[in-house]
Amino acid sequence: MSEQEAGLKARLIEVGVDLVTAEGAQALTLREIARRAGVSHGAPRRYFPTHLELLSAIARRGFTDLGARATEAVGRGSEAGPRAQLATLAKVYLDFTLAHRGMYELMFRHDLLESNRLGLRETSLPLFGVLVDLVGQVRPEADAPVVAGALWANLHGIAQLWGWGSLQVTTGADDFVPLLNAALDAHLGPEER
Repeated sequence: MSEQEAGLKARLIEVGVDLVTAEGAQALTLREIARRAGVSHGAPRRYFPTHLELLSAIARRGFTDLGARATEAVGRGSEAGPRAQLATLAKVYLDFTLAHRGMYELMFRHDLLESNRLGLRETSLPLFGVLVDLVGQVRPEADAPVVAGALWANLHGIAQLWGWGSLQVTTGADDFVPLLNAALDAHLGPEER
């Protein structure tokens, strides 16, 4: 692939990232991405033979961004215990999902993850691995992947319901941190004080 072709491929992904950020996952059509990139509506097919491949490349950027944020945050708190690192990781996850609703929706589309285009599963698994490792340190007696999966599902639910405004109405909360703390306590046991 020439430098110019690589540049166009990267621009199509960047336009997709901008579009999903501004307008949500439903706006990600090949035609709209091509229009905003200033190329013919058939040009994306030269680099991404299917729509799913382009969507996967865009979602991969989301996983890369989330992974970098999580690695940085957990690394900054490496002197803290594993439970504090888990709380930090969970907060980064919730902050990301609420600030990047369209990208979050795209990243967890079942058809993209199931198709495993561009190794999307492999892009998402390292972050889950960090979660499993930290859960295993906090609860060595537990089946860490199962507990981590349950905690992640809980965080995913908090993100969705908070984003829709449902939890604010039902709990009266104006911040998701108490819900995050309750989820951590539910899956890890109460924090020792």
